[in-house]
Formats: sequence, C-alpha cells, structure tokens
Amino acid sequence: MLKSIHPLLNADVLYALRAMGHGDELVLCDANFPADSVARQTVLGRLLRIDGVGTTEAARAILSVLPLDNAVDAPAQRMEIMGAPGEIAPVQQEMQREIDAAEGRSRPLGSIERFAFYEAARRAYCVIATGERRFYGCFIFKKGVLAPAKA
Repeated sequence: MLKSIHPLLNADVLYALRAMGHGDELVLCDANFPADSVARQTVLGRLLRIDGVGTTEAARAILSVLPLDNAVDAPAQRMEIMGAPGEIAPVQQEMQREIDAAEGRSRPLGSIERFAFYEAARRAYCVIATGERRFYGCFIFKKGVLAPAKA
C-alpha cells in the first residue's frame, strides 16, 4: 500500500499512467470487450487489468492520478449503443458522475460508434480491462497536463 495512491492502481497500471504523455489515450473496458487482441495493437502492446471491480470503480482510481485533457471538448468518450447512439446506458451515466467528481466540474462524455471505438482503441496508449459485466462499459480517456507547482 502507498499513501495517497488508490489501492486498485497496481504497479503495471501506475507505470502506464506515468509513461503516458499529454494527448495519449487509454481505454478502460468491460469484460466483454476484445481487450487482449486490441491491447496487442496499442503503443504499450499488452493488456493491463484492474480485476474484481467495474469500470466506474476503476475510473475513480485512475482519475485520482490522471488529469484529463483540457485542450479538447471531450477528453472522455463512451462507446455508443448499437441502434441507439443517443441512449446513455446506466454504466455510462455512472461514469459521467465519476468524471465530473474527479474534474470538479461538468465534462460531458463524447461518444464513438462501436466499430470506430475499436479502431480508436487500437491507436491508444494502453487498454485496461475490468470485471465490468454491464454492456457498453467501455471508455477512452485522453491524458492532460498538470500545471506547474506554485512557489
């Protein structure tokens, strides 16, 4: 255990979050996503895991250390529901609350059509799989920057 580091953040995940630069993206996905095959095509090239929790719990841990990008309108995006792209699944509603809480303001989720999401995921820095069993619990986060420390 480390002080001020969420216990769900294992060494592999912390390494990836630290190694990512401004504008790099991570995929946080549910248990049904083809995580391993997609992860092999990412920059990191291997799958990371936060098992035993859903995507919203994993996001709470990740967003405790990862700044979202302020240079884009939608630094967090959700996979659209097939046949109902405007519908927001309960897991996505929960994620919106986690993002807003972490950011201290409203940062509306963007959306990506399902197959375009897979393509975007392959270009990401890394994929982090969770135990989320609800459908459409898949998200992409774009890393931002930290402001200089005040003297």
